Amino acid sequence: MPLGHKDEGGDSPPPPPRYKEKDDLLPMRLPWTMWMNTNCKNHFVASLGEFVGTAMFLFFAFSGTEVAKAKASTPADSRQVEGDPAWDPTVFIYIALCFGFSLMVNVWIFFRISGGLFNPAVTLALWVTRAFGAWRALCLFVAQILGAIAAAGMVLAIFPAPLNVQTTLSDGTSIAQGYMIEMLMTAELVFTILMLAKEKHKATFIAPVGIGLALFVAELAGVYYTGGSLNPARSLGPALVTNTWDSHHWIYWAAPASGAVIAIAFYFLIKTLEYEMANPGQDGDEANDPTKNPSHEVRERQRAKTARILARLGMDTSQQAGGSSTPQMNEVELLGTKDAMLDVEKGVGTHPGYMASSASVGGEHDSPTRPFAAHGRMSPRQSMHNEPA
Repeated sequence: MPLGHKDEGGDSPPPPPRYKEKDDLLPMRLPWTMWMNTNCKNHFVASLGEFVGTAMFLFFAFSGTEVAKAKASTPADSRQVEGDPAWDPTVFIYIALCFGFSLMVNVWIFFRISGGLFNPAVTLALWVTRAFGAWRALCLFVAQILGAIAAAGMVLAIFPAPLNVQTTLSDGTSIAQGYMIEMLMTAELVFTILMLAKEKHKATFIAPVGIGLALFVAELAGVYYTGGSLNPARSLGPALVTNTWDSHHWIYWAAPASGAVIAIAFYFLIKTLEYEMANPGQDGDEANDPTKNPSHEVRERQRAKTARILARLGMDTSQQAGGSSTPQMNEVELLGTKDAMLDVEKGVGTHPGYMASSASVGGEHDSPTRPFAAHGRMSPRQSMHNEPA
């Protein structure tokens, strides 16, 4: 039947919808943007944000350092020994404030774009802890190096003074001392970032404040002795722009990397020991508190461990092909073993197979053979949920 033909007993069918004009199509932000949902685009946006963020962070930090050292012609001149009239601790406080507050502000601005890392040592730590993949880490590393070079170049071009922000060891500071200072300060900064930013909690949104304060504290201790780098890109930018290479420049790469490794090792240690269960209720966010959220990764990990132990004991209660749960032990043996496995679970919920088998042997708190029931105290699972937050 041709379109538009009208039957004797009814109306003609409506014509199929079609776009009459080009303007009827949904508008796109940019032409030829089919690539917008690809990983390539996301890496590009993150790298762009990291480049601009690193440049802004170091631009204001270097600018403040230039102001603090306005009367000094070389880095050594700005670090006179105590007792000399030229030695002024307010210079170091000023520099520490510039670095700490510049980092805080720019991390807060850019953390939703690139994460706000601005430091190859931090990039290394987040890559090792699987916050992102190798390609993203490589892109951010390149962006950080380029951002540091751009920041040093802008300060050199804009301010009417020679660039005096290079990192060097002060007189009397040995290579070993400088290495240890930079390593421990970087470890503090990286661990702060891992705990406040990578670990999600109720106060994650104000993590930039803690990160900026961590750098401020480190700068207070390290500016005088090492220049307070904690960041290979921060040391490379001024050295490359001024073509001034200190014989100890390698320290500002090796020591931050070592500090990041220390922070990573301690982070993995406390994660393995399930630090969330040591002092429960401190987070205040039920979604990220393993004592309140039964689906928390800690609870899931502990349930998986319990399931493996139960399987080794011959208590595999997984669903069979027929759809029924078939315990591999008789009910008497199963009940006694379940009582012993309470200490393994440590109050982290119940394995699905355990629930399936317990339906045939009575309730969890009804069995007279449970040692804690005989002593009149609650199950670890029950007492955990009754604890005050």
